[in-house]
Amino acid sequence: MTGLDMAGLGKADLETATLEAVGLDAWAGALREAGFVFVHGPDMGAVLAAAGLRDWDGFARSWDDLGMDTYMADGGRYRKRRHAAFAVSAAGLQRKPAQPHYQSRDFNALNGGIARWFDPVTEAAADGPAFQAILRTCHALFDGLTPAPAWHVEAHQFRIEARPGQSGQPTPEGMHQDGVDWVLVLMVGRVNIASGTTSIHGLDRGLLGSFTLEAPMDAALVDDHRVFHGVTPVQPLDAARPAHRDVLVLTFRRESAPIAA
Repeated sequence: MTGLDMAGLGKADLETATLEAVGLDAWAGALREAGFVFVHGPDMGAVLAAAGLRDWDGFARSWDDLGMDTYMADGGRYRKRRHAAFAVSAAGLQRKPAQPHYQSRDFNALNGGIARWFDPVTEAAADGPAFQAILRTCHALFDGLTPAPAWHVEAHQFRIEARPGQSGQPTPEGMHQDGVDWVLVLMVGRVNIASGTTSIHGLDRGLLGSFTLEAPMDAALVDDHRVFHGVTPVQPLDAARPAHRDVLVLTFRRESAPIAA
């Protein structure tokens, strides 16, 4: 497990730091070396603040308005989500027209092989400073590692609910790759939730590391070509109270040319 410690940075340092000084170079090095990196929430928050993060609380509240994922081949009713696609390049970012999410069964044996249409990420969430800062930061990091003329980016807002006697499955397809180049999994919030441990495995399926995204902005960054990832089921801590796990997932896939303006 790779983490970064920025305890030595004072408030004034954080306010004036560039993205590279705060952490991107270190994360890039960890990704080159290991194929993944676990980032603690305060470290991610410092980087996102340098990228213009504001109104995190408002962004997090958008998870309270997700539609049910009706495509679960296991019959589960524990996952809610919204989805959007973007074209991102050095020239800027542009939201693409609404489109389905598709994975082949090679990458998702449970739910793959069909075009899945989900409720769109709201304009307020996608255009807000929190999401924009996250998207810019990921582009700076991933494009710095593997430069591309443009990137196809898909954003997924997930809420996994758990009930007494019914665990929530963050990755019901099991240990997997997503069929893209790079992946961000960003913790937005956990309410009354136990477990949800992320494990990272090499191409030989050997365990490389594990960690639990617990605090807001805790994150996993993954080279999808080099590792598999998965998350253990979640259960309610208190059976009498609602329980859920909210994350944002961004996937980056190389495209040959920027989208026309």
